[in-house]
Order: sequence, then C-alpha cells, then structure tokens
Amino acid sequence: MFERRYKLHPVSAVVDFVKGLKELILPFLILFFANGFSFNLGDGAFWASTIPLGIFILVILVHLITGILKWWTYVYWFEENELRVEYGLFVKKKRYIPFDRIQSFNYKEGIFHRIFGLVQVMVETAGSTNGKPEVILTAITKEAANQIELVTRKRKEQKKENELQEENIVSEEKVSENQTESLSTRVIHKLNTRDLIILATTSSSMGVVIAGVAAVLSQFAEFIPFEWIFEEVSSIIKFGFVLVALAVFVTFLFTWIVAVVITFINYFNFTVIEENDRLTITRGLLEKKKVTIPLNRIQAIKIVENPLRQIFGFAAVVVESASGGFGGEEKKITLLPLIKRKHLYDPLQELFPQFEWQQSLIRPPKKAQPFFYRIDFIWLLPIIALCSYFWFPYGLLSALIIVPVLLLGLWQYKTTGYAISGNQLTFCYRIFSRVTFIVEKKRIQALECRQTFFQKRKAITSVQLTVMSGLTGAKAKAPNLENRAAEEIMSWFEKTSS
Repeated sequence: MFERRYKLHPVSAVVDFVKGLKELILPFLILFFANGFSFNLGDGAFWASTIPLGIFILVILVHLITGILKWWTYVYWFEENELRVEYGLFVKKKRYIPFDRIQSFNYKEGIFHRIFGLVQVMVETAGSTNGKPEVILTAITKEAANQIELVTRKRKEQKKENELQEENIVSEEKVSENQTESLSTRVIHKLNTRDLIILATTSSSMGVVIAGVAAVLSQFAEFIPFEWIFEEVSSIIKFGFVLVALAVFVTFLFTWIVAVVITFINYFNFTVIEENDRLTITRGLLEKKKVTIPLNRIQAIKIVENPLRQIFGFAAVVVESASGGFGGEEKKITLLPLIKRKHLYDPLQELFPQFEWQQSLIRPPKKAQPFFYRIDFIWLLPIIALCSYFWFPYGLLSALIIVPVLLLGLWQYKTTGYAISGNQLTFCYRIFSRVTFIVEKKRIQALECRQTFFQKRKAITSVQLTVMSGLTGAKAKAPNLENRAAEEIMSWFEKTSS
C-alpha cells in the first residue's frame, strides 16, 4: 500500500473541463451580447465575428487539454507517514503532507461524481488558513477516499500510541477505552421538510430569485414589448383590484416556489454529527457535500437573526473556522441553518460547554443614540434636495425615507451591547440582521478602539475585534460604547488568560 501510486478517475478530466467552461460563461455572454445575439459571417463581417469566436473555441480546447493532462499526470501515494501528490507534464509539482498536519477531509459529490459513484476529496491541514484546501483530489472512488482517511487515522493513532507507550502514561485499558470512545457518534441537528420550507421563506433566496429575473429581463429589454405589456396591464386594471392582486399573488407564489426548490436542493438532508471532537456536516441533493470541522479549529460562533426570523423566533448559527468550509465561494460554515431561538442553547451547550450563552448585555449610553443614524441622515439630505428640485412636487416625497432610516438607527441602538464572562467576550450588533458574536480571548487576533472627532467630544468609542477565518479574518463590532466600557474591554484583553 505504501509503495503503490494511485491515479484519479478519468472523470476528473471531464470535471476540470466543465469547471473551466463555467468560468467562460460570463465572457461568452459578453461576446454574445456585443455581437447582437448572433454571429454574422457575411456582408464583410466575417473576420469581426470569426476571430472572437475562434479565440473562444481555442480557450475551450486549452481547458479540455489541460483537464486531460492533469488527470494523466496526477498521482498520489503514501510514503514515510506522508500523503504525497505529484502532477504536471513539463513542470512537475509535488506536495508532501505529513499525516500529523491533516486536520480533516471534506467531500463533494457533483452530478458526474454521483453517476459514476465517485467523490471529490479536499484535504484540510493545520496551515489551511486562507480558505483553500491543501490538496484536491478531483474524482476518486469512495473506496479510495475511505482508504485515505483510514490510513491517515491509523498512522495518527499508531504514532500516538507509540508516544504514550514510550512515556508510560496510559495503560492498555485506557487505550481500548479511548478507541471505544472514538467510535461514538451522535446527531446534533437535522433539517426536516418543514424546516426547509421555513428556511426558504425566511431567507434571502426570494430576493435572489427576483434580482436574477430582473437581471435577465434587463439584458433583453430591447426585445420586450413594454408598450404592449403596459396597455395589457392597463386594461386588466380596469377590470378591478382583484385581478391585480391575483397577478401579484401568483408572482410571489412562483418566486416562493423557486426559492423553496433552490433551498431544498442546497440543504436537502442537512445533518450535523459530532464524532470524536469533530463536527461533520452533510447536505445537498444534486451535489452532495460533506465537511469535517475539528472543534479546536472553530474560532468563534455567530447567532444570526434576520428581521423576519426574529419575528417568528428563529435563528441561524454560523461558525468562523480556520478550515476552508465547502470550498469555492462558501467560506462560511453554517452549523444550524434554522432553529427555534428557545431550542438554540441546548445543542450549543453540548458542543461548547466552555461558553455562557445567556448573558445580560451592557448597552451604549443614551448620549450615543444619535451616532447610530446621524451619518445616514447627513448623506440623505443632498439626495432629498436633488430629488425635490428635479421632480418637484413629487420629489418632496423622498423626505419620507428619513423615517425608516431613523427607525433603523434606533433599532441598531437598542440591539448593540457587549458582555464579558471569564475568558469569553460577546458582541451584539445589527446592520439589518441581529448578530450575536461569541469568542474566547485566546481566539482573538486583534482588538482595536476607534473614535471620531465627534465621538471624542461625547466620550464615545467603537470597539472592533478580528478572529482568524479565511484569508482576511472575521470581524465583529460593538459601536458607540462609553469610553469606560471600551477601556474595560481592552483591559480584559490585555490581561493574561487564566
């Protein structure tokens, strides 16, 4: 086993090729629109249309050849307690990863993977802090994926047992006891169909669907007979309010159904399992994904409640982790996509017993209240003035936007607060969604105070913290606190952890 070299499945060439084609969709659409939705090869426009098309076809061929070459040259094997990878035709690239550094294996099963019973494996190491896995095995059999994980685990356990035997720390009974414990698993959370429907209804999926439809329509605006549609709509309105209301209802119903379908596909069979100090999250219908998070790599926990979910008592839990998540654009790891607020603390207390979840927050002083809406109010004044001038008298209605801005600022003021408990710091703040950010002192990378000229006059300070998460880190803030509160937070952070 430790001498044999393994290759990727040939489907990996197809997967890499399709991935390259996805990156060409936007350039192709730009080229297509620029040529008036057609490639005219006559009337002297042969070269003007053919050259861009030829370049595009050439790029496609390059992606195809690159995918084939990567599959042909890519090999991996086990040697000297390391997972070794080598690929490249003219320039050989090698990567050796000691088993000790491997933290987790994340899995994806796309459409091509599921047809052939394959899986994509992403290897996370202790040094994977930029959100990217150390090694990606594009397509291998599930048996090969299990073999990699099994070999890694056995070599780790063997090394650990050898160290324990050398130091005479544990007895054989303790070793067998630890092996029994390592096999224990428990389901922390699982979404059912009802939860998926609520998740879709209370998430931003509906807004994304509406924005997507609007973007598509904007590209074909010149082909849409707006005058005819306007005349038809005007004639419908003459029949009464009921038909208009029915049309609006059907539109929102269609949007809701699409949002539910998207959510169902993405979060189908969403399950969180705890196993041997690790969390394993699986989800997906068409593309099945599995990510493993060592508990010791979790940097902070965020409880997020958008306004709609807050009304109905629901919340989501996101973990900031030094791991790379599901890869691609999904850097954040959602631990609990939807859960009742009153049922939230039990699973979190089991997973993170070191935290205190229900605390009394210290709020900003009353004199800080204007700072939550003053800047927005100042920016709105010239906009309102311009609207009132150019669209008088209807432009005067733009002044009404001041009301929701003031109400949002007051809402942010009433939400903001912080709490210190031992080595735990909790920030609560809001832009639109209420965010409760919980972190241990040892996980904080940076803590800074910010004070503008106007804040200084009122003895007001904003505090911001940063934890390791991805390439840039994750930030949380407690804006417009009293100077004394900011000094307390800084003093707490400067003291050595007990």
